Amino acid sequence: MPIRDRQVGSVGWPRTSKATAGVEPFARQQTRPVPDYLRQNYWWAYMHPKGVRVFERQWLVNLILWGNFGQLRDSALDELGSAIHGRTLQVACVYGDFSTRLAERLVAGGRLDVVDVLAIQLQNLRHKLAVSARVSLYLRDSTRLGFGDGGYDQVVIFFLLHEQPEVARRQTLAEALRVVRPGGKLVIVDYHLPRRLHPLRYLVYPVLRALEPFALDLWYREISEWLPKGIRVSEIRKQTFCGGLYQKLVITP
Repeated sequence: MPIRDRQVGSVGWPRTSKATAGVEPFARQQTRPVPDYLRQNYWWAYMHPKGVRVFERQWLVNLILWGNFGQLRDSALDELGSAIHGRTLQVACVYGDFSTRLAERLVAGGRLDVVDVLAIQLQNLRHKLAVSARVSLYLRDSTRLGFGDGGYDQVVIFFLLHEQPEVARRQTLAEALRVVRPGGKLVIVDYHLPRRLHPLRYLVYPVLRALEPFALDLWYREISEWLPKGIRVSEIRKQTFCGGLYQKLVITP
């Protein structure tokens, strides 16, 4: 199956080489330019093939999150349920086994859609998924998803917002809330301001400042401040982890 903008891989992928199938058709169909903030700040981590090979290591992802990847992954997935029904949207690919673990929880009839603005990231995820996985991959920008209103039962954003400038972050949140149905759930996991005496606080700060130019926004402002003005939600729950270094936000429209 050639990889396309509308759908990249789903039930019954053909048993062709995952390393080569659909790469060229997929690349040709990228109609939107890569956002400037991504190209300028994160090319080395997400866009360059060597970067993808380096960072696609479970132990390294866990190390980057100071040993907390598993806890944060499982906490986000548990919000979606041990048996996930309906339609789920994951906004942006993630290194490590987050997406594969999510796909494993899908019950009969459940579907997972994953969007990313980079073809190389979707191709990398395709390598990790089982051929029979009920997962569709879409080449889309998180700030303009292109899906209909209220079409998803749940949406998850796992460590994306800290990589976006404020304008893109606001648009991403607006789009996520637009496509989740009333009574559904938006689950967000990302950085958070650690406690003042947290032993990692003064180690993490210079790292984020040097490598993640937008991440410190999440230290000093609440994610809820970037929600669309006038948006009505029935519930917002926040939980912090690792002494406040990370947070999970659950929003119910």
